[in-house]
Amino acid sequence: MEGSDVTSVETSPGATAGQTTPGLWADLRGDGTAMTGVVFLVLLLLVAIFAPLIAPHDPEAQNIIARLKPPAWMDRGDWAHVLGTDHLGRDVLSRLIHGSRISLIVGAATVALAGGFGVLMGLTAGYVGGRTDNWISAVIDTQVAFPGLLLALMILAVVGPSTMTVIVVLALNGWMVYARVTRGVVLSLKHTAFVEAAGLLGCSTWRVMLRHLLPNLSAPLLTLATLEFARIVLAEAALSFLGLGVQPPATSWGLDVAQGKEYMFRAWWLVTFPGLAIALTVLAINLIATWLRVTSDPLEREKRFARRARPAR
Repeated sequence: MEGSDVTSVETSPGATAGQTTPGLWADLRGDGTAMTGVVFLVLLLLVAIFAPLIAPHDPEAQNIIARLKPPAWMDRGDWAHVLGTDHLGRDVLSRLIHGSRISLIVGAATVALAGGFGVLMGLTAGYVGGRTDNWISAVIDTQVAFPGLLLALMILAVVGPSTMTVIVVLALNGWMVYARVTRGVVLSLKHTAFVEAAGLLGCSTWRVMLRHLLPNLSAPLLTLATLEFARIVLAEAALSFLGLGVQPPATSWGLDVAQGKEYMFRAWWLVTFPGLAIALTVLAINLIATWLRVTSDPLEREKRFARRARPAR
């Protein structure tokens, strides 16, 4: 476990001489669905980073004369506004491009905040045990029993909606799942030989948790974080749709859907394109999470290697 070198090629226990299992990159390239998800997310990240350069218009610029223009390929469409305009004459494509920034920022920040705190609580509860474990587990069970959306709405209504508030609220609602997963894995590892040996050699509690236990949590936590990222994208869109997330004049996909719902039957593109952006992003993340789950499972990797090696034999 600890001290082992990670290389791009791994030798399979069941492989004959000269046969090796592919590394992560080769394994990813061999999975078409996961690769599609990665390509989509990379493109989305590039679009978010270079949004001011890519967007054809200012997402906040209003032009009442050009309001509710349809997409360019429809009658009365204009190629100056490829995906049409909204009820205030703002370019839909530009708002989609800039809205990707909010989704990625909120998702990444929430996963980092909730994951860091949840993993720390799970490590402490699982390894220290005793009353500490009982207290942390009681807090987790209590918060899980309380409706998360209701808690988020209460906090946002009192504090006031903003991007930072949304991040904190979503992290507060999501740290428990990290803590539970971490605690479960730590309980299964704390009595293994390498952990007990570290304690006998005089390693402190924090060193054992961070140096010896935490590296062995990377596979399940990476898969969990990917799935939680998709959930956060949906949660941010839902809060913005309810008016308690990102506030105008800023833009987000959920806010665009909320503002376009009044014109759903007159201007379908106002809700369709932001909705597609949310759906495709969540789908891409879930495809990657599925690949990570299979790849991090040694048994599944061995089965995949056996299927690939069979034609060679």
